[in-house]
Amino acid sequence: MAVLKVVIAALFVSLFVLHLVHATDMVIYCGGACAARCILSSRPRLCKRACGTCCARCNCVPAGTSGNLDTCACYANMTTHN
Repeated sequence: MAVLKVVIAALFVSLFVLHLVHATDMVIYCGGACAARCILSSRPRLCKRACGTCCARCNCVPAGTSGNLDTCACYANMTTHN
């Protein structure tokens, strides 16, 4: 009986931890992601501002310092004009 309680407790703890990990995967830190993307930009302030806006709306930033827009379709489809 004691072993069953330990197994059930371990299962609940595992599910709780899995839930926390899944919840944190959904949100990225835009400041760090945009700083990495804009590090080689000739206009880093403008790049970080635009990237931050897109990241806040899309919750993703393409990998690398340029291109790779296929990894974040929302980011790639945003425009500066309405």
